[in-house]
Amino acid sequence: MRCNKVLGCSLGALVTLASLAGCTKKSDSVQVGMASWYGHPFHGRATASGEIYDMEKMTAAHRTLALGTVVRVQNLTNKVTVEVRINDRGPFVQDRIIDLSHAAAQAISMPGIANVRLEIISTPHRRAVLAFAVQIGAFSQRSGADNLRAQMEPKYGTATVVFRDRDQAWSVLVGHEQTLESAKSLASQLEREAGPAFVVLIDSGE
Repeated sequence: MRCNKVLGCSLGALVTLASLAGCTKKSDSVQVGMASWYGHPFHGRATASGEIYDMEKMTAAHRTLALGTVVRVQNLTNKVTVEVRINDRGPFVQDRIIDLSHAAAQAISMPGIANVRLEIISTPHRRAVLAFAVQIGAFSQRSGADNLRAQMEPKYGTATVVFRDRDQAWSVLVGHEQTLESAKSLASQLEREAGPAFVVLIDSGE
């Protein structure tokens, strides 16, 4: 598995979107779904946490868990587990819930993708109030993201464009929701009215 680079240029041709359907929630601290891993060309790029991505460290990317969260990942095929720290955002591929580093994928004998179980081991102390948005587009050129933002803002009130260094892409985030449940509701609405969408946690600076 090699994570696809963002190439989207219009709402009808977005190639980095995922839906919420890829995750089966067992409890507040457990998720089951498909995992992938990422290495080159992302190795050496800045992660969402500001760290430089090292594909040989035990880290992972997740869309909604707080940066710094430690999760136990079990490969449901062979029952092997590994603990990783969330330091990046993703995966931006349909029906996947986590992107593991190369080292973490190797530790659970995952050559490509695998069905996994995630269990939260610890979460960072946070003083800031959590907020969520819905990503509906990601583009290689800012002009495409700006055009989509201009379409979304009048109807949904809040729409912003952010640059994700990991994918070298401009992403469009809609909404500013205080709960994951309300963000999921907004994502469902956007999927019906505008196309594929997924929830992301708004990190500092977004």
